[in-house]
Amino acid sequence: MVHPYKERNMSALADKLGFQFYPEDDYGMEIQLQDFRLFSQGRSKSVARIMRKQDGLMDLDVAIFDYSYHIWGSSGKDDRVHQTVFFLQSAKLGLPELWLQPETIVHKLGELVGFTDIDFVRFPKFSGKYRLTGGDEEYIRHHFNDEVLNYFTMNKGWSMEGIGFYLLVYRKGTLISSAQIEQFFKRGQEVYKMMTDEEA
Repeated sequence: MVHPYKERNMSALADKLGFQFYPEDDYGMEIQLQDFRLFSQGRSKSVARIMRKQDGLMDLDVAIFDYSYHIWGSSGKDDRVHQTVFFLQSAKLGLPELWLQPETIVHKLGELVGFTDIDFVRFPKFSGKYRLTGGDEEYIRHHFNDEVLNYFTMNKGWSMEGIGFYLLVYRKGTLISSAQIEQFFKRGQEVYKMMTDEEA
């Protein structure tokens, strides 16, 4: 079996994009992000291969890293889930707690027994593809303007989480290949700009 991280030179990519590279989570990023739902899943969690760029003048902390954890699979075996995550911290965010994820049949069944999410009548395709939940529906609706709704309608399969000054973007269970890391970084920048009207 080929190791999922084989052929991914994150150190070289970090140099190319102007990031610092850290093979291990020496600065406690997992602890910093423990309130996100992504980090509440599974066990034996691991944050590694961190590309990080901090800009004090712009008040930005941006990172791309690999996150993995163990779960019990449908076959009863212990499975390891891997994904690449975009993280950004900025005082310009000020987000309510929110969670955007692709809608599954389980979510649709949940709606039948009273579990609801935030839908947008004017954007039925978005509401059909995504489940959006959070603590302040009015504030979330304000942030999810036409630009944001159109973006995720056209770019399906992504997850986003926001808490205060923190933003995460990832595709659940997907490691981003070396060839796509730069595009993944640009995608994170696009989402940040839409949520704040700022450049990263």
